[in-house]
Amino acid sequence: MLRITVDIGGTFTDVVGFDEESGELLLGKSSSTPQNLVDGIFAGITESGSSLPDTTLLIHGSTVVINAVLERKGAKTALITTQGFSDIYEIGRVNRPDSFNLLFRKHRPLIPAELRFEVEERMDPQGVALIPFNEQEAVDLAKSLAKSDVEAVAIVFLHSYRNPDHEQRMVAILAEHAPGLYVTASHEVSREYREFERTSTVAVNAFVGPRVSNYLDALEQRARGDGMQGALMIMQSNGGMYDLSAARRLPVQMIESGPAAGVAGTQVLCETLGISNAICFDMGGTTAKACVIEGGRARTTPDYFVGGYETGLPVRISVLDIQEVGTGGGSLARRDPDGGVHVGPESAGAEPGPVCYGHGGTEPTVTDANVVLGRIDPNNFLGGTMKLNLTGAEQAIDTELAKPLNLTIDRAALGVLRIANTKMANAVRAVTTAKGLDPRDFVMFAFGGAGPLHATDVARELGVGKVIVPPMPGHFSAYGMLLSSLRRDYALTLITRYSEADFAELERACQQMTEEGERALAQMPVTLTGTATIRTADMRYRGQEHTVTVTMPPDLSTDDAPDVLKHAFDVAHEQQFSHSRPDQEIEIVTLRIAVLGEMQQPPLAKIAAGSKTPSASAGRGTRRVLFEGLEERSRCRRSIARHCSQAMRLKVRR
Repeated sequence: MLRITVDIGGTFTDVVGFDEESGELLLGKSSSTPQNLVDGIFAGITESGSSLPDTTLLIHGSTVVINAVLERKGAKTALITTQGFSDIYEIGRVNRPDSFNLLFRKHRPLIPAELRFEVEERMDPQGVALIPFNEQEAVDLAKSLAKSDVEAVAIVFLHSYRNPDHEQRMVAILAEHAPGLYVTASHEVSREYREFERTSTVAVNAFVGPRVSNYLDALEQRARGDGMQGALMIMQSNGGMYDLSAARRLPVQMIESGPAAGVAGTQVLCETLGISNAICFDMGGTTAKACVIEGGRARTTPDYFVGGYETGLPVRISVLDIQEVGTGGGSLARRDPDGGVHVGPESAGAEPGPVCYGHGGTEPTVTDANVVLGRIDPNNFLGGTMKLNLTGAEQAIDTELAKPLNLTIDRAALGVLRIANTKMANAVRAVTTAKGLDPRDFVMFAFGGAGPLHATDVARELGVGKVIVPPMPGHFSAYGMLLSSLRRDYALTLITRYSEADFAELERACQQMTEEGERALAQMPVTLTGTATIRTADMRYRGQEHTVTVTMPPDLSTDDAPDVLKHAFDVAHEQQFSHSRPDQEIEIVTLRIAVLGEMQQPPLAKIAAGSKTPSASAGRGTRRVLFEGLEERSRCRRSIARHCSQAMRLKVRR
């Protein structure tokens, strides 16, 4: 029986099939099909040689949510909120992240003002009703929405994270009087405080809901039509999986679906190799991503901004702390009016793709630069199944960059790579030095279609001393799904002074969330080998606005738990902000519980030690390759690990 994983990228769709009986892995790669993503999925499955009738589990990571939000191609959505609070979504935080930018523009809401409605009701911060829910007003609004062209509704009432009764009643009224609408309520998505972030999160969920539901329906129908009887699971942004019904209800959890799988796979490799601290470096066709594994666990964050912190929309869910830049193999290299060269964020994508693909692309890309410099073999791309146009790549770089800048083609191509590497190094800094971590203390794992090609240059710039390329780097995110667990995340805001906290009561709250997660996992249509729980708390010094996330002891009700948790917070605050105040009163703000359901994983095959001298039959030919520091293309050995200072012969090996 088979397990199949699918990861859709901006350029290629990767498929990995795992035969549960023999342990064999089947690999497939096909061009992504932006007009109908499902076509690319099943082309990749066919390419891998996997059989859908023999498939027990299909796991999918998708970019459909993030693309829908960034491109503003979601459903026409209405917002229903507490009377007097419809402008929260527009006002936001009133902060100015880019203080000296005269052209700064604040976030742009997904829901316009004319589609934001109010209902008379009000809860206080403890969840006690101050103003009763106005049933008639809610019914009238539901009937009005049913007659409009609105497709989805987001509901967010004040303090519903403490008491969702009014939201639940609004959901029921919409189901009765406007049954055709996609409806989502904030307490289903996020049980945390901060009204703007909750509003933004539920707005994103509703905005993408109909599109994601249609996409998942098409995927399931196609799979069932091709004979698949097994379960279908979706990767979440937290590195775990959930089932189709949960994905349709909470599509916002898919916002970083694809990149999260590579991090999950790296975490398992770190456990196997005994590595505690690692940097995940994933470079694909459109973007490059970076994430940190610290102490054997991938870092997560409750705050994610779609489109970047400066002008993006906040999403308040548990997400792997992944930083992304618009630099990938297909990123376009362009000159600005002042003669400067920029790489990305615009991409050639899958259609038409880089110039060297020969599919109609005319502007040079990072991949074209690598082909020109000999770092990609034009005759052996995708295992020799796709021939690349070296002449076309040279002409594009010459016309668009080299001649206007009075450079040789080689120097222009080297410049493109240097700019790309610097931008990607900055993404790694955002998850290391910006968080108080020294990248020199980490090992870098490089994967993605272009990750291993650029990793050593990025590592040198950061001072990282070791780079590991995992098996099947071009398929590693899809492979990482085989190493992932089912996961359910829960959060509960209950702002409590530490000196007044009832730790036995806090432990009961944690146990309730844990039991809820275990019940949810028990209903999944897959066989679990065990469960695990991750317990964290958001804490802060009294008087602070923002929090630091700290790992909780396994039982808060024990005598030493308060001291252990407080010390962990002081240490975490010192690491992140370079100072701490152990004598100051602190607060527990939010409890977080992640429940993981573990599944059988494919065995990691050990590589037999080889001889120092490869056999003569391993040779595939020779080609010219240029590394930084040489003025012309030279023949070098591929095994080179440092920048060349002189020409050497490159012998290409299998």
